[in-house]
This record gives sequence, structure tokens and C-alpha cells, in this order.
Amino acid sequence: MKAYSLLFLRVATGLLLVIWGLVRVVKPEVGAHVSETYYAGLGAAHAIQLGWGAILLVVGLLTIAGLWRRVAYTAQAVVLVFGALSIWKYLLDPFGMWLLDRESSQILFFPSLGMAAASLVLLAFVEDDRLSLDHLRRGARQG
Repeated sequence: MKAYSLLFLRVATGLLLVIWGLVRVVKPEVGAHVSETYYAGLGAAHAIQLGWGAILLVVGLLTIAGLWRRVAYTAQAVVLVFGALSIWKYLLDPFGMWLLDRESSQILFFPSLGMAAASLVLLAFVEDDRLSLDHLRRGARQG
């Protein structure tokens, strides 16, 4: 059951990166708008959005496949934890009751907390993640 749960987490978190990577590659203006709105314009340039989108795509695909897991999971955790930390006000006050007002609050950001936690769980249980290409490759080398 643990291996299947980790596979599910791997696919779910990896797909998030793939989707955001595709958005930034196909429609970099959407990523630029997100950067301007929530990250003080950091990385809003068109070229940065394309490069960042490509990185997110690669990390997401590696995560889904379970390939080069230590690097991919670490990169994914950095992205998802940093992303959650950067919207801390929205996580602490999803209803706009004390840090934000009701108009600027955004309850749809709250799942970012779970995705960040899921990426850390993948790192913590990397050795138990047996349904991965890394695990298959290791078994083939030993056999």
C-alpha cells in the first residue's frame, strides 16, 4: 500500500509541475501575470517564463516517472515549498479575516500547503518508493 500511495503522490505532485510548466511555455503571459501579482514581479520576463516552464516540465516528468528521484524530488520540494512560503498570507488567512481582506483572499491557494507537504513526504520515503523507474533500473543492475 505504501508504494502505491507514494506513486499517487509522485504523479499528483509531478502533474502540478507539468501543468504549470506547460502554461509558462505555451502562454508565458499567464506566468508573468502570476509573477507580477504574487511574487513581486520576480521572473516576470518572457524569456524567464519560458526557461522556468521548461525546468518545471522536466522536473515534473522526472518526478512522475520516478527517475533520478533524489534530484527530482529535491527540486520539486524546493519549488513547491518555496511556492507555498511565498503565499504564506493566503495560507494563514484563506478567508481574508485578519491578514487579507475578503476581496484579496484566495481560498484556492490553500492546497499549495498539501502539495508542499507531499513533496517532503516523497523525499522522506524515497527508499520505499518501489514503483519507480529508478527502482526498476537498480533491480536490473543487481540482477
